[in-house]
Order: sequence, then C-alpha cells, then structure tokens
Amino acid sequence: MEGRRPAEVFHPGEHLLDELDARGWTQVEFAEIIGRPMTLVNEIVKGKRGVTPETAREFAAALGTSAEFWMNLDSAYQLWKATEDVTPIEHRARMRSQYPVRDMALRGWIRASEDTQVIESQLLRFFEVASLEDQPKHEYTATRRTGSVRERLNPIQKAWLYRVKHIADTMQVPRYSAKSLRAAVEQLKAYREAPEEMRHVPKVLAECGVRLVIVEPLPSSKIDGVCFWPDDSPVVGLSLRFDRIDNFWFVLRHEIEHVLNGDGRDLAIVDSDVVEESGASDLVPQEQAANAAAAEFCVPQREIDDFILRVGPLFSRKGVLAFAKRLGIHPGLVAGQLQWRTERWDLFRQMLVPVRGFITPTAMTDGFGHICPVEV
Repeated sequence: MEGRRPAEVFHPGEHLLDELDARGWTQVEFAEIIGRPMTLVNEIVKGKRGVTPETAREFAAALGTSAEFWMNLDSAYQLWKATEDVTPIEHRARMRSQYPVRDMALRGWIRASEDTQVIESQLLRFFEVASLEDQPKHEYTATRRTGSVRERLNPIQKAWLYRVKHIADTMQVPRYSAKSLRAAVEQLKAYREAPEEMRHVPKVLAECGVRLVIVEPLPSSKIDGVCFWPDDSPVVGLSLRFDRIDNFWFVLRHEIEHVLNGDGRDLAIVDSDVVEESGASDLVPQEQAANAAAAEFCVPQREIDDFILRVGPLFSRKGVLAFAKRLGIHPGLVAGQLQWRTERWDLFRQMLVPVRGFITPTAMTDGFGHICPVEV
C-alpha cells in the first residue's frame, strides 16, 4: 500500500557482498577490478558509505548488472533510514493548496505562526468550516456564462469573498428596501460629475439596507465585485482593482442591479473582468441585465449612440467635454464608454481619473492603506 514503510531495507553493501561471495572474489580483488582503493569497497560493504553514480556504473560493469540497480538499492535504503515524521509537511501543503495562507497572513487576515495547529484553527474560523475536509459555503459562484449552473472559486477568490463577508457581518443597516434602492440609484446619478462626490455612496446604500464593503484584491484574483446575501441584508463588495472613475461606477451599478434583481441569494455572484467581458455574447441573462443597467447609468446609451454617429471616429477632447457637461457626468465616463465601444484604448486616458482616495475613507475598507479592525 502506498505510504507503508517496509519492515527493513538492506544497505547496497550487503548485496555487493553477496555478489562477491557468489563469484569467490575477495574485496581486494574487486577493488583491483574496478580500480578503486580497497578501503572504499570495504566501507560500502560495511554500510559506512553510500553508492554514488560513479561507483554504481563501475559495479554494473564488473558484475554485469545495471547502474540503476545499485542506485535504486541505495535510494531505497536512504529513504528507509529517514525516520522524520513528514505528516506536518503534508498538512501544511494541504492547507496552502486549499487556501492562500501566506497572502492572508501578509494582509493581517490571519496571524502568522510556525505552529500548524494555530494556522489551521484560524483558517477554520475564517472560512467557517469545522475541518479542512469540509467545503466552505461560498465554495462556488453563480456562473456568468451559459452552459453551467455554478463555478468553483479559486482559493484567492474565496479568501477575498470571506473577508468581505466578515467585514459586512459587523455592519448594522436598516431592513433592505428595493424601493429605496431604486430611488437611491437616481440619487447616485447626481454624484457622477465630480469624483469627490462619491464619498456619499456608502451612506446612501446603507440607508437602503445595502452593505458596501471595499477590500483590496489579492494578487491575481481578477475580482471586480460581488453580490451576495448572507441574510436578508444584501452585501456589495468592490475590489477597486482598476482605479478609474468609469470602472468604479460601472462595477458599482452592475452589482446594484444584481441586488435589485435578487441575484446572489443562493450562490454569491463573483464578477471578474466585468467591463472587459461586458460585450460577450454568451453571458447569462442576469449578467446581461446588470451590464445594460451599468452602461446606461454611466452614459445614457441613446445619447452616446447618437454622439458616436455624429462625431466618430474623429473624437475631440473639446467635444467629449461638452458632451459630458451637457449630460451632467464626468468626462471619464464618456471616455470609458468610447474606449469600450471603439476598442481604441488610448482615447482620452487622461480623463480616466483615479477615485480610490475619494471612496475608501468613507466606506468600510480593508487595504489601500486602510486597516479594517475586524478579527475572525
């Protein structure tokens, strides 16, 4: 059976002595045959020295065997001699294959420790499971593309999602009201023109019973946002991995639409590459609806359709500024839509202003220089 330790494995020297006895050769004779000192042969016979690739080839040439035969004997003996318990190593490897232990410790989500049991107990609490064999509740996300019901989250995405959840669990908000949230969407439109006005967003959503949490993404997570319902109060999580005004409003409105439609009640909806894949033809209806609402919120689609027909492809900074001013929105929202519509990603990049500094101070934020004092 794999992993079972043999009762006893003999040193290659004992096999060598048997070979010499079978041929009637003394150790001195054998040393002369292979051109080695007799002391080397004697030390191998007594088990004081191992077999090297060089001596394995020499033994094979003299005794009519293969070099691999002697190397395998030596390897088997050395492994048999090794008595260190490797169970802790297996345990640590298993934990790290399931969860991003190092990244979580660096972010302060768990406490670094050399004690495997300490790390394990923290992971169990963080992912709300009784043992490593148990599957976390948020192991899967609702699929964003047609053809399947759910998709498995990778370890980094699971850790990010649970950090959002733990922070949201500490937030007190009124009972969720879809009617209030729909009215709030109209209120949020007034904040699209000036980046500093987005500081009001967390309060507006909280008054509707929606908990907004911002968690800096872990490396390679590719998460933009999440919508899920740990209870009757929905949670919207944002990563702000792209620090641009157009991306912020698109992803936020995308997640709000999920909330309004009741998406994410059974399985959390974890959105990755939202803007980049918004035009994909195989998105499920829920994602198409969320993308349509987000695009309409950023720039009324009939307006930008007309603008592109009238002005494109010779877009000018002056024209974009005038168009944005007429609509009462920041020009970065227009620039973002133009880039996506035309696939000219160099258009008006200077208008895509950073926004983290405006939203993170007023939101429940973990990362980007902010430490959210939530321990698990």
